[in-house]
Amino acid sequence: MSRLIRRARTPRLILRMTAVFRDVWLIAGKDLRIELRSRVGLNQIVPFAVTVLVLFAFALDTDQEALRTYAPGLFWLTVLLASLLAIGRSFAVDLADGAADRLLLSGIDPIAVFGGKAAAIAIQLVVLEVLLGAGVVLLFDVTVHRYGLLVCAGLAAAAGVATAGTLYGALVAGLGVRETLLPVLLLPVVAPVLIGATRAFQDAFGVAGAEGWAWLGLLAGFAAIYGVFGALSYGALLEEA
Repeated sequence: MSRLIRRARTPRLILRMTAVFRDVWLIAGKDLRIELRSRVGLNQIVPFAVTVLVLFAFALDTDQEALRTYAPGLFWLTVLLASLLAIGRSFAVDLADGAADRLLLSGIDPIAVFGGKAAAIAIQLVVLEVLLGAGVVLLFDVTVHRYGLLVCAGLAAAAGVATAGTLYGALVAGLGVRETLLPVLLLPVVAPVLIGATRAFQDAFGVAGAEGWAWLGLLAGFAAIYGVFGALSYGALLEEA
């Protein structure tokens, strides 16, 4: 009897997981299409990030060795600052057109909503990392020694920032002071991402003897923890928002 029950539950679980993954890409596609049409990321977030990176380069221009040494940290600090704009923008759009309420009424699993919004933010961050990475190579005169570590660390860090940012973005979405409260709450939380990604990039750039792959484990663990916690609590946060 127990075997029959397990066999009956297995197809249901597979069907539910299939529906969740389908809805994840549905939500992610919606957010990405909005950004592509509005071009806010291209016209505001990317220029902001590039400007910050150029200012860092000007500030350290007299010391080329310092530029190479601090390039990983300055890169990730710029990414984190730009991510605040991307996260805030994602939830501002939903609140402006009432999309958050419609998502609650649509019957879509909150896990899928969380996964979709986090995936859309992560994809935007990866694109930003590629553009800023090219700027770092040109402005800071660094050389990549470990491309595999560089790519893996970039993806893991983007996932970590996106999952934590989606969780805290939903937490402050309904508040009038969300624009100023989000950085106060999120930046201390993602400090491990800043540290781990910086150490991994230092190893990838060959500017320090950091154990890059060990720090990559920290980044992956951070993304997994906030991914699970965010997926489980996102439904309650949506109702409160």
